[in-house]
Amino acid sequence: MGRHYTQLSIEERYALARLHAQGRSLRQIAVSLDRAPATIARELKRSIARQQGYRPGYAQEQARARRWCGACLGRDAALRARVLARLKHGWSPEQVAGRFRWEAGQTVISHKTIYRFIYAQTTRTKQSYGWRHYLPRAKWQRGR
Repeated sequence: MGRHYTQLSIEERYALARLHAQGRSLRQIAVSLDRAPATIARELKRSIARQQGYRPGYAQEQARARRWCGACLGRDAALRARVLARLKHGWSPEQVAGRFRWEAGQTVISHKTIYRFIYAQTTRTKQSYGWRHYLPRAKWQRGR
């Protein structure tokens, strides 16, 4: 069985910067951090700057930025407004997704994404069940 992959922590990034500044090889750094040499090489290649070298704080910010940052309805306010307007008029999430697909000629949003967004809002707003009225059957929970 292989290891479970975890991203480099900020402490490991600072240790990597210190060892890299000392002129250690990739394999020596990998052994001291108990990581694969490919992980160290990838991290340095991805986050090194020509002028300043490897900066661990910047590398940590970039790693956080690369991670998934929410659903498309949470990020795109215009799309969210269009979806919620159609849902207020009594459309089902399947109808909204199908209409957007027909208008754009490609998949814009899935009906599953709309359902996930509505149910997530119910959870985030401390069990405020007002979001359920956007759905055709006004269910407050998934399932039967």
